[in-house]
Amino acid sequence: MRTHLCVYIFFIPFCLFLLDVSGQCRHDQRSILIQLKDSLQFGSAILNKLASWNTNVTTDCCTWGGVTCSSSGQVIGLDLSNETIVGGIDNSSVLFNLTNLQSLNLAANFFQLIQIPSRFGGFASLLDLNLSYSGFSGQIPVELSQLTRLEVLDLTSFFSLKLENPSLATLVRNLTRLRGLYMDYVNMSSHELDWCQGLSSLPNLEVLSLSNCQLLGPLDESLQKLKSLSVIRLARNNLSAPLQKLQSLDLSRNTNLNGSLPEFPMNGALQSLFSNSFTPLLNWLDLSSNKLKGEIPSSFFELRQLSGLLLSSNNLSGVIETKDFQGLSNLTTLELSFNKFSVITSSNSSIMSHLPQLKSLSLASCNLQKFPDLRNQSRLTNLDLSDNKIEGNIPSYIWRAGNGSLWFMNLSHNQLTGLEEPYTFPDLEILDLHSNRLSGVIHVPPITVFHIDYSNNLLNLSLSEISWRDFNFLFFFSVSNNLLTGTIPKTICNAASLKVVDLSSNRLTGRIPQCLIEFGNDLRVLNLANNDLTGQIEGTFPTTCSLNTLDLHGNSLEGKIPQSLVYCRRLQVLNLGNNWINDTYPCSLGNNTNLHVLVLRSNRFHGSVDCGEGRYNWSNLHILDVAHNNFNGVIPPEFFSQWRAMMTVENRTSTKQLNYIVTGFYYQDTVTVTVKGFELELVKILTIFTTIDISSNRFSGVIPETIGQLKALYLLNVSHNEFTGSIPPSIGTLSQLEALDMSSNRITGEIPSVLSSLPFLSVLNLSYNQLEGKIPTGSQFQTFSETSYLANKGLCGFPLNRNCTSSVVPVPSSSPNSDTSGDGNDWQTFFYGMGAGAGSLTVAAVLYTLYKANTSITTRQTRSV
Repeated sequence: MRTHLCVYIFFIPFCLFLLDVSGQCRHDQRSILIQLKDSLQFGSAILNKLASWNTNVTTDCCTWGGVTCSSSGQVIGLDLSNETIVGGIDNSSVLFNLTNLQSLNLAANFFQLIQIPSRFGGFASLLDLNLSYSGFSGQIPVELSQLTRLEVLDLTSFFSLKLENPSLATLVRNLTRLRGLYMDYVNMSSHELDWCQGLSSLPNLEVLSLSNCQLLGPLDESLQKLKSLSVIRLARNNLSAPLQKLQSLDLSRNTNLNGSLPEFPMNGALQSLFSNSFTPLLNWLDLSSNKLKGEIPSSFFELRQLSGLLLSSNNLSGVIETKDFQGLSNLTTLELSFNKFSVITSSNSSIMSHLPQLKSLSLASCNLQKFPDLRNQSRLTNLDLSDNKIEGNIPSYIWRAGNGSLWFMNLSHNQLTGLEEPYTFPDLEILDLHSNRLSGVIHVPPITVFHIDYSNNLLNLSLSEISWRDFNFLFFFSVSNNLLTGTIPKTICNAASLKVVDLSSNRLTGRIPQCLIEFGNDLRVLNLANNDLTGQIEGTFPTTCSLNTLDLHGNSLEGKIPQSLVYCRRLQVLNLGNNWINDTYPCSLGNNTNLHVLVLRSNRFHGSVDCGEGRYNWSNLHILDVAHNNFNGVIPPEFFSQWRAMMTVENRTSTKQLNYIVTGFYYQDTVTVTVKGFELELVKILTIFTTIDISSNRFSGVIPETIGQLKALYLLNVSHNEFTGSIPPSIGTLSQLEALDMSSNRITGEIPSVLSSLPFLSVLNLSYNQLEGKIPTGSQFQTFSETSYLANKGLCGFPLNRNCTSSVVPVPSSSPNSDTSGDGNDWQTFFYGMGAGAGSLTVAAVLYTLYKANTSITTRQTRSV
């Protein structure tokens, strides 16, 4: 909910208006504004406020859009929010020549994830600084603490900003006039209790918004010093409170109280929340994303003035009938998603008939069996019925809900089979129908849409029949895992705002349009995997390439990797597996420190992997799979020496995933790890999961001892090569290792006894080598069968039937590169048991999970919280 900061809303803008009455722009101020506009870079040719900055006509610049002047003609207010600015403001910007600024708003732009320029701290007169959702990233500069006159600071971001050094206390220590502090989604995980104490220097603070900041620990009593505080928002943090036996919490007669309560303990049993004296006053109740359990108290349904009820993401249980809400006629927002209760709708007691003001309805994962009756809903804008059990066709009346104002609809993860005819899409902006059973052809929404997800259905719509040029705002388009045929049309590139294109797992043929490779600096995800695409990867990646994911695996592509791929410095996932690419090892990508996943398996790559010193800087690499190629030669010791992400052991219960933000949405990659023919699709690429698979090549020489530096390695497969020498004892230091396959090589010597102490080793295959001596004993080694040691004529001891005290009977050895070595069931057992050992990896069909922090991005132009 947004609560108005009444004093601030009216005070500063009104003062600026009074100052503007007689002001006329000074020549030097006009010159600065013209230079500023010329220096800015834009992601779209469509300008709003800046369109009135006409440098060819002599006009008073104080009348230009977004410009406010003082009576003396000085620019004191600048509002450039929502102008699609993508660059042009750094420490050298002419913006900082506007030294009299009192209000600066750059919200809702995208500054390409650069750091906030430190010179913002030089605006000595600034009262209001709004950089929310502006695309800045990294550490918040300490220079902002110099803005001693500041009254409102808004740095809300999408997880791209962090506050480590300076700390929160240092940042706000001198900002004693601050009335509103908005830092939602700023990473403050390095702070514990001091975040509370750091706010004690703000006696005038009225609004504190720190949602999703990764804050820890109990709430500190120092917050009581903030006597002016009327709104506090701490939702979606890791807060706790010493409330183990709490059953009744009385918040009566706090008429200004708003915001989300901190997280309750696991065994909380809240029975009563409000006394009767408070119920007539309450109009907004947000208890979402806590750990509340039990049934919804009946007193909630007596809150007659309630306009917002948000209980999503708890452990609430029971059965809710829609008739329970018939007394809450003022409700505009109802969010009950992701609990453990069931919502029952029926034609006799439709929830909709009792809620005429409803604008946002979220009933995801509520065990719904049918659609609620929305026929009489004239104000509905947001509808989320995802993750339920709704079957059959989507009724045509659903699209008429809201009388054309419906802009967000999520019906994903149901059992829907089609759309009832006739239907006409409203002016939707987001339409999510993925993971249903929809078949045939479904039209695309009007040109207002910017997010379409039809993935995981049975659709066969034609990409060539879509008028791509009309989609000026479309940035997310996914039809993966359907039945699409035909070619990818070149016209798809006419949708110039595309950031995510996922056409994977269909039956598309032909070549990849060259324009997709040369798309420009906006495209973040290009996933064309598992189709029947042929030919070479044609075109040149632009120097401004912003790709995070390039996934072309499972096609019939030929030729070489374009050298221009080196321009894609943000690339995190490169998957070219299972094609016919004939090239050498991609040494040119060796300095890409963002790369997390590199898959080249099952191609025709050849030659050495020796790139020379200083060319192995994949410091964030987690998964390397180059199996089933023709690589040869010796692996140099420095090959593994810079892979720092594999050297640092993280908590094995960590659920941190490889994902990134695409204009407010999380895009989550998937990758398939293949060992011994058994495939595991990692729907969630957890950052703790690290694997190296260089099997089925022609590598020779010894396995480098430096492999032992990769302490975080989970899976290592070097099988079916021509390695010689002994097993490196340093492998025994890989404390996280769960699977080790060194089969079908020419490895000699004894098995190092240190391997038996690896605590998580679940699968071991050393078969078809030339090992000798006694097999080590130990807790893990006692679980391996004789198939782990087949065709090593010199080995003896358990589990083999050869006693080490008697003469060793030679066992015939098969070809060292035989594909029959090992036991696939061992690997299968390993993967099925991997959930507990590797942070709950899930084998599922869902390709990615999208999360949108807010269904609408509202800048604070109206001074609402």
